[in-house]
Amino acid sequence: MKLLAISGSPRKDGNCEKMVKTVLELAEKRGFESDSILLSSTDVAPCRACGACREKGACVLEDDMEGICGKLEAADGIIVATPVYMGNYPAQLKALFDRSVLLRRKGFALKNKVGAVLSVGGSRNVGQEKTIQSVQDWMHIHSMIIVGDGAHFGGITHNPVETDELGMKTVRDTVENVCGVLELFR
Repeated sequence: MKLLAISGSPRKDGNCEKMVKTVLELAEKRGFESDSILLSSTDVAPCRACGACREKGACVLEDDMEGICGKLEAADGIIVATPVYMGNYPAQLKALFDRSVLLRRKGFALKNKVGAVLSVGGSRNVGQEKTIQSVQDWMHIHSMIIVGDGAHFGGITHNPVETDELGMKTVRDTVENVCGVLELFR
């Protein structure tokens, strides 16, 4: 089984990429294949709503989204790590979500994949849960199976994540729950 971790932050080596590293380490310890998408290192343009993907079955924009769609399709589980920007996730992640409409048009390619969300804010209680719910909305639209950490909506951390012991426990618990659900399908 394959677990894909997405860092939805434009910041290279930031909190989201640190959480993604934790996701990959825990998944590999449990025997999962793992892969990642780091939006800090990719080029994903916003959707133009041109309708070409509906007509041609492919997006006409030339950027990294085709490879990202391939990774999303190949994954059994998807964990998205996002920062809180003005009470929600950043524009770079929104562009990826909007462009993933192609996967809905390809017979709901993400349907029944297990999904979870991790979020980081500048301090505790600055929009992490709302941001997680917004990402979960994207997962619902794709008919994914959504998993939390067992006590919250998912992994909820504050900056810097490496010193947020309680928050990183929610991250690890979320990853463990995603892996546990995926193991039910083995």
